Amino acid sequence: MVRVPLTEAERARGERLGAVLREARGARSMVEVAAEAGISVETLRKIETGRIPTPAFFTVVAVADAVGLPLEALRGAVPTG
Repeated sequence: MVRVPLTEAERARGERLGAVLREARGARSMVEVAAEAGISVETLRKIETGRIPTPAFFTVVAVADAVGLPLEALRGAVPTG
């Protein structure tokens, strides 16, 4: 299966999502947040750096919950179009 390359807008949106989640994590370790969210540290690292620009919705919800970030805050911080 061949993946369609991401557009610049998709790449930028993924980087912004990662930055917002990383900022919300604050001083907490990636290990702590990943464990609380039920994902691997590597997955969290990839999301935070934008290497997974379109993570699954439930993964985003789990990370947001783990860092205490309401989904409404993401809605305003990460452009959708």
